[in-house]
Amino acid sequence: MKSNKLTIQINKSPGEIFDFVTDPANTPKWIDFIKKERTSEWPPKLGTIYKNQDSHGAWRDLELTEFRKNKMFVMTNCATTYHVRYSLVPRGDGITDLEYHEWMDEGELEDPFTIEPLKKLKSILEKSVK
Repeated sequence: MKSNKLTIQINKSPGEIFDFVTDPANTPKWIDFIKKERTSEWPPKLGTIYKNQDSHGAWRDLELTEFRKNKMFVMTNCATTYHVRYSLVPRGDGITDLEYHEWMDEGELEDPFTIEPLKKLKSILEKSVK
């Protein structure tokens, strides 16, 4: 598989979702295979590097290569041709569509994302108080 696209509706505003998913302290809360994450700077902006560690202790670096606050961002793996885009589309009444799209410029996705982390993210966000 060269590309993987998943969408979920979350009962939160685009800003609330954006703030949560760009905060490196939150990533291990909803993506089980990431144990730690940190950034090269805060708040994030175009060019910010996210460093995350998986459950086996391996680190990877992802650079923010596109960034539109509260709308979308793209992270690109610094060592491969992997990219992931998070897009947020407001649907009204506080509901937002979150689209998660990952792809490889060359080669295949080794371990495509499933809907389960997005369901976990939805659950965490919808339980939180505004």
